[in-house]
Amino acid sequence: MRRIMLKAKIQKLTVTETNLDYEGSLTLDESLMAAADMIPFEQVHVYNISNGERFLTYLIKGKKKSGVVGVNGAAAHKAKVGDKLIVASYISLEENEIDFFMPKIIIVEKNLKIIKIK
Repeated sequence: MRRIMLKAKIQKLTVTETNLDYEGSLTLDESLMAAADMIPFEQVHVYNISNGERFLTYLIKGKKKSGVVGVNGAAAHKAKVGDKLIVASYISLEENEIDFFMPKIIIVEKNLKIIKIK
């Protein structure tokens, strides 16, 4: 049997821009994506801590060390600049892989500087 498990999450992200006219997705600083082992077009779950909204989308690589967290397309209705987000990705594992797998947990501070990797 396979189980869906947390692969990685980035906590305390701050939305830096929204763009309703974009076709959709979440733009994320390339350095944050690399730290969390996330790649462009990977499906992610976004949890808005500020207003309780949750949505599913995919990642677009933002400029490295830019600090960009952009919510685009229809999802721009679910967040505004300054909102706090958690971005999570998941993985499907076989039962025998679960004991050996640990998700990456990235915590950032206000300027999107990584302060902790668990």
